[in-house]
Amino acid sequence: MIEIGKNNTLSIIREAEFGVYLDGGEFGGVLLPKADVPAGVTVGDKVDVFLYLDTDDFIVATTRVPLAKVGEFGYLKVAEVNNIGAFLDWGLPKQLLLPYGEQRKPLEVGQKVFVRVYIDNSDRLAASAKIEKFLEPAPEHLKMGQQVSLSIWRRSDLGFLVLVDGQYQALLHNQDLFRTVRVGQTLDGYIKRVLEDGKVDVMLDKPGYGKVDELSRRILEDLEDRGGHSPLGDKSAPEDIYQTFGVSKKAYKMSIGALMKQGLITISPNGIDLK
Repeated sequence: MIEIGKNNTLSIIREAEFGVYLDGGEFGGVLLPKADVPAGVTVGDKVDVFLYLDTDDFIVATTRVPLAKVGEFGYLKVAEVNNIGAFLDWGLPKQLLLPYGEQRKPLEVGQKVFVRVYIDNSDRLAASAKIEKFLEPAPEHLKMGQQVSLSIWRRSDLGFLVLVDGQYQALLHNQDLFRTVRVGQTLDGYIKRVLEDGKVDVMLDKPGYGKVDELSRRILEDLEDRGGHSPLGDKSAPEDIYQTFGVSKKAYKMSIGALMKQGLITISPNGIDLK
């Protein structure tokens, strides 16, 4: 069974001057335009394609990869606005409709908006900026320090609202932001805590000493490369630490503290030194 708005692997059933036709099962032949036909394929070969509807609502295939598929979230640019809604550039020839009823606020050409791609009641592909209605409750058995995938959704007074594993909402607090993040970005993160009301807090660095072992090795290697001294100490700016090691100041301080307890380094107001 083929799925609109997703990738499908279909067989070539015949060639035409303007492309090839793929076996669309109950939908019949599905056109893969000539510009998208991989070199060297012939009748009987299978091709991985994305299926969507053209301007006449016929199913058409492409080997291009859209910026978001059905069931996924994307941060897309508004290409056009008319009396139907906003049309978004999602990387395909036909733009994706974001109806007025699915917008959180009026949009203008050039703006970007965080949306979920779905199939509407007319079996057409569409986008919605009303993300909340697609979210699920957080799982019951989340563990502190559990690694998850975070999609930065939108700004709040406390930090950033994020989507965890594309399923439920969490908060990334300002106090846990040790590097710049932007809406639409997807990055690894960790469960910080689960509150009694079921709300979830996340962070970008693993809680506790989760990164110390790996980071300690890198700090020692950096010290050796520098001849035994580094100006990066426990008083250094978080930005300088992140630029060198890609971690928060808190993680760095825990690491050099552990190295000092092991007798491998000394810490001074001027930085750290190998013993």
